[in-house]
Amino acid sequence: MGLASDSLYFALHPNQLRTIFQCPIHKRNKKHESATTKVCFEFLDKTGRSFSSVVKELHPELLLPVCVFYLILRGLDTIEDDTSIPLETKEPLLRDFKDYLEQDGWNFTGNRPEEKDRQLLVQFDNVVTEFRNMKPVYQAIIMDITDKMGNGMADFARKAAFGDTSVNTVEEYDLYCWHVAGIVGEGVTRLFIEAGLGEANLINHRHLYKSMGLLLQKNNIIRDIREDYDDGRRFWPKEIWSKHVDNFDDLFKPENLELALNCSSEMVLNALGHAIDCLSYLVGLREQSVFNFCAIPQSMALATLELCFRNPAVFERNIKITKGDAFQLMVESSQDLEGVCEVFCRYVHRIQQKNSLQDPNFLKIDMACEQIEKFAEALAPQSVELANSKTRRKDLVAVKGRGQRQAGFNDEIWSTTGGVFGILVVISILVLGASWLMEARFNHA
Repeated sequence: MGLASDSLYFALHPNQLRTIFQCPIHKRNKKHESATTKVCFEFLDKTGRSFSSVVKELHPELLLPVCVFYLILRGLDTIEDDTSIPLETKEPLLRDFKDYLEQDGWNFTGNRPEEKDRQLLVQFDNVVTEFRNMKPVYQAIIMDITDKMGNGMADFARKAAFGDTSVNTVEEYDLYCWHVAGIVGEGVTRLFIEAGLGEANLINHRHLYKSMGLLLQKNNIIRDIREDYDDGRRFWPKEIWSKHVDNFDDLFKPENLELALNCSSEMVLNALGHAIDCLSYLVGLREQSVFNFCAIPQSMALATLELCFRNPAVFERNIKITKGDAFQLMVESSQDLEGVCEVFCRYVHRIQQKNSLQDPNFLKIDMACEQIEKFAEALAPQSVELANSKTRRKDLVAVKGRGQRQAGFNDEIWSTTGGVFGILVVISILVLGASWLMEARFNHA
């Protein structure tokens, strides 16, 4: 957003302006950072988008290790994503990637020029330097996860190279999501425990940290359906889409819109199956910045699932939650478990409201939302009760007359051009005063 559009946005959403001024729990000490450390954080901003802000507020013990861990896996993913790299080059790169972490000066220049994160691999020697400077126990964890992920990606790359670019069963879908995201949950959990910032028994509950990764990855796969389709990639499992259409291409035909929406709602239903595990995982985190690091992406995933649910736009383009909603979710999910429970309940309730009686999975979706809400209520009863009362009040207002309410709002607030201009001037001053905070924390949100 530019200044004018920022000013207009926050004039229309004043409650979200306060999120800009939230102070981070921990701040980077840039004065003592090496040149290679600075380069790593620059690449984190370029490749991590909204994720970078929560990484940079982590406890100092894990700040750089998690940053480097992310960049390593991003580099691995950049090789896996590049369809221009032949299998005979790609497969050994993926399987041996962990070994390159111990080679001073290693980099890779073989990505096609248009690959968005190509430069990270061109300057990967900076990441290798920082990796080799971290504690040996952190190195061991990161190398282990890189090895598992690289081999998992290589298996799917080999399959794709022989013409099978689709995912057939739900089990295969879960396996793919585990290799590219779920296993990251294992890695960060081990880092949390090693740093003394998470309950030691978390590592014994594989289904919990697995669900943390799978919910995020499935959210991305649902949201990116059009982009993946245009690239010739199919991650929606045939076991699901074949219930609704004969051919995968049929999902994108206007005459099949209702069938496509029913298919997408079943994909959302599948993703919602991980929500309760994610809330359970958050209970085992001891330190606030670590909690925020895990909770914020999960809340945004729930919001994105609700946005995608029965939304025809997902078959036309990549959609995302608004910057203002992202700001608000960051604040709501950076307090405590009760705040996250309230967010989860708010969005599953909205999914229930959008649920269609004509959808063959109507009852299953409704029941899944009810189960999430009941579980959240058991964890944070007062917060959930408050969220539900707010939702009920909003529903009541809508039923009594949205048009009349909007007309009254317009008469009261926008009665004169001067009123509009005055609000924009005030908001513009606030936005200018906070711009450095936005740059530092939310630039890529």
